[in-house]
Amino acid sequence: MAKGEKKKEPDKDGIVHVCRNRRAAHEYEIVESLECGIALLGTEVKSLRDGHATLDEAYARIQKDELWLIGCEIPEYWAGNQLNHKPKRERKLLLHRRELTKFAGKASDRGFTLVPLRLYFKEGMAKVEIAVARGKQTHDKRHSLKEAEAKRDIARAMSRKRG
Repeated sequence: MAKGEKKKEPDKDGIVHVCRNRRAAHEYEIVESLECGIALLGTEVKSLRDGHATLDEAYARIQKDELWLIGCEIPEYWAGNQLNHKPKRERKLLLHRRELTKFAGKASDRGFTLVPLRLYFKEGMAKVEIAVARGKQTHDKRHSLKEAEAKRDIARAMSRKRG
């Protein structure tokens, strides 16, 4: 572990979160999500265990009956050598064929896309949560922000009333 870094502790489900795509909830309406494994190289796993990854511009695509994660950046491992991995390479996602066909049918509809929501370790294995999502219009985004603000105001009022 590098100097100054803290080891992440697993939550109650035994999941150690590496990163989340926070923009996905704002930009997209999530229809359905699915957990799948990810094929990684050794230095990629080490870099993920240090907590280094971004899903900001990432998306998933189905190519020849396989699901691929594209645009996910896992930086080079700091203690790696000349055999270090490429940070933005395409990574194969691992799931059963029946899950893929079910998921592909929904994703192929017009206006839908496959978006990664989070990257985490579950029981020592790297996992990615992929969602079938539909892009939100501007007015939908405003409506979501208003709802979130209203919930915060209600929570504040309730906490003042209790205290």
